[in-house]
Amino acid sequence: MGTRGCGFQPCAGEKRGSATGPSPVDRGRLGSKHHLIVDQAGLPLAFALTGGNRHDSTQLLPLVDGVPSVAGKVGRPRRRPSRVYADRAYDYPIYRRQLRRRGIKPVIARRNTRHGSGLGRFRWVIERTFAWLHQFRRPLVRYDRRADIHHAFLALGCCLICWRRLADAN
Repeated sequence: MGTRGCGFQPCAGEKRGSATGPSPVDRGRLGSKHHLIVDQAGLPLAFALTGGNRHDSTQLLPLVDGVPSVAGKVGRPRRRPSRVYADRAYDYPIYRRQLRRRGIKPVIARRNTRHGSGLGRFRWVIERTFAWLHQFRRPLVRYDRRADIHHAFLALGCCLICWRRLADAN
């Protein structure tokens, strides 16, 4: 990335900033997508920001690799989840193989099949986390042209979600 025009920041002259793309909902506007991986309680473990035109499945492996180690039981800290629940957007043989190679069982709804796979029992957790995250105005509406600033507000939103859950537990 280089500077454009006389701006001092990368892509300073770019309209709507970096990490944007045509929105799949409204083709005339640029937008961003938030990608999350959460634990079974809905706490964000890893997140990513991409353009609105990027397919969800491209972020599956970077998110799984971005999960930090979690201490718990005696022994080496667990780095990866034992299984990943995902919707139809992630149903590609290459991603299933990559997850199995990492020792993760993929539980992914099949494409071109009727609804009712039963994954809704687990998928609501991620949807609830997105609702918690989008209660904050800054991550919901992208005001910032620079992707790093928007990424920072996304990180702050995830931290606040974790903090609130910990405060409720005590």
